[in-house]
Amino acid sequence: MTQKHENDISFLIRKGAFNIHQALGPGLLESVYEMLLAHELRKFGLEVQTQVALPVVYDGLKLENGFRIDLLVENKVVVELKSVETLLEVHHIQLLTYLKLSGHKLGLLINFNVPLIKSGIFRKVNGLEEQSASSALTSAPSAG
Repeated sequence: MTQKHENDISFLIRKGAFNIHQALGPGLLESVYEMLLAHELRKFGLEVQTQVALPVVYDGLKLENGFRIDLLVENKVVVELKSVETLLEVHHIQLLTYLKLSGHKLGLLINFNVPLIKSGIFRKVNGLEEQSASSALTSAPSAG
């Protein structure tokens, strides 16, 4: 099986989010979008884990369930889902913290409660080397 680069996985995640948003729109619970996006990504042949425990280690103390990652795709891309009226700065920082604690290099913050899904998708990186110039994306809202 060929290993997919994080950017290729990101493209499929955004495509799945677009498919769901186009069919159902905003206004559903975050947990519903989580189940639907996991389903879409599995249809694309991706390995998807939901509600992945992320331990926190501090001063010799290990908290096994310090955080929960909404979706971990191909054991490479962290996806944090929201269904809120307004994303706050803390939501962006939360994803960066998840990347730092997990050692993963790419994360997507997706807020489904928007009129156009492309305005609700944000890409965050943690030391990711781009696959090529043609696959480089911005950290601003991504195209849906």
